[in-house]
Amino acid sequence: MATRLQHPEQPFFPDEPSGPHIKTSIPGPKSRQAIEDLNRVFDARSLNMMADYPHSYGNYLADPDGNLLLDVYSQIASIPVGYNNPSLRLAATSPEMADALINRPALGNFPPHNWTSILESGILKVAPKGLNQVFTAMAGSDANETAYKAAFMWKRRQQRGGPDVDFTPEEAETSMRNASPGSPQLSILSFRSAFHGRLFASLSTTRSKPIHKLDIPAFDWPQAPFPRLRYPLEEHVEENRSEEQHCLEETERLIQEWHLPPAAVVIEPIQAEGGDNHATSYFFQGLRALTRKHNILMIVDEVQTGIGATGKFWAHEHWDLQDPPDIVTFSKKAQTAGYYYGNLELRPNRPYRQFNTWMGDPARAILFRAIVGEIERLDLVENTKDTGKYLYHGLERLAGKFPEEVINLRGRDRGTFIAWDSPRREEVLRKAKEIGINLGGSGERAVRLRPMLVFQKHHGELEPFEGFV
Repeated sequence: MATRLQHPEQPFFPDEPSGPHIKTSIPGPKSRQAIEDLNRVFDARSLNMMADYPHSYGNYLADPDGNLLLDVYSQIASIPVGYNNPSLRLAATSPEMADALINRPALGNFPPHNWTSILESGILKVAPKGLNQVFTAMAGSDANETAYKAAFMWKRRQQRGGPDVDFTPEEAETSMRNASPGSPQLSILSFRSAFHGRLFASLSTTRSKPIHKLDIPAFDWPQAPFPRLRYPLEEHVEENRSEEQHCLEETERLIQEWHLPPAAVVIEPIQAEGGDNHATSYFFQGLRALTRKHNILMIVDEVQTGIGATGKFWAHEHWDLQDPPDIVTFSKKAQTAGYYYGNLELRPNRPYRQFNTWMGDPARAILFRAIVGEIERLDLVENTKDTGKYLYHGLERLAGKFPEEVINLRGRDRGTFIAWDSPRREEVLRKAKEIGINLGGSGERAVRLRPMLVFQKHHGELEPFEGFV
């Protein structure tokens, strides 16, 4: 896909396979039997391929038939440092991990004595600038859902007059009937084509595909337009600036006029599931200014963009904001979940208001600590930045050569968070798998690259990868 490396790099996995190996069709006979067996007890209709994880290694995903694919999708962007990473295996077999697994605590009531240490040496060690508090959760949807709750409680506390003002009897009574004022008439503003999860509040802010939302009751919450940029960016500067300004103006109109006033705006740095839609720093800086102007929170959903994928640890670092977002949610590559915040007013004024049995998982927090260690040891954020430039340059050449196949190439200077539109996307994904490349799609016609942080330039040189693109 790109020109050959003049100086071969040191591989992160010295004994990693030298390339994809395809023995059978996918799925092959053993996989088809395993799928049939699984479907008797578990809905397997969304299955992409049956995996053999003990035989997967580094950037390569194995299946039961002995096929070995270069994985540039990485479990929907959630595997950070390679399959069967030795450092993660060491952490997974430690006495500390065993204690966390067999004595899983109800963190809100019975946290382990070393929970502070686990948080400060892992999750909080890489907290976004200005955000030194964390609420741990179970998954990305859960992280967003609890972030929304924090925003609503913060807003109502302001409206009520402060943390020490007690709830009224009317608020208590109406809350049990899902009625105002106990259940307030507020909202979360999201953007068209956004994806924030599949629980009830998070699904109400998800706007990516109808199949995610059909038949599910939803809140009547506003959606603002997300910029639709034209590419190449350098050839459409004025048009794109006008588009972003229009989106900011419409966002402000909705903040001011929607019949359920927003307590927060939630936004992804890159709309991943919605089609890999980007915006410039101008738009995000303008959005931050609007949230300050109208006294609402800015929640940045870094579930897919976080943990180094864009060439910075957190994608919102690319925006050069004067002050940080109020809340940043995370999951996927962290292998745990939750949200960061800095303002102590985002802690509820009473215990048990932001609570559940697990409130996260120490075992997963320990694993994230090991992931952070690998990222630092191997300088993987810098690797992703450099590898992304290399991949983008190669794709840019191919887009020039085959403009009808590689359309709207995007992700320049965003690490390996790269995508393009294809007029025959499903065929591209199928043919890629046939030659040993596991790719993913997003939106209606985007092909997206979501490699692990250990994906290196030499993986982009592999003959099947070049031939496919």
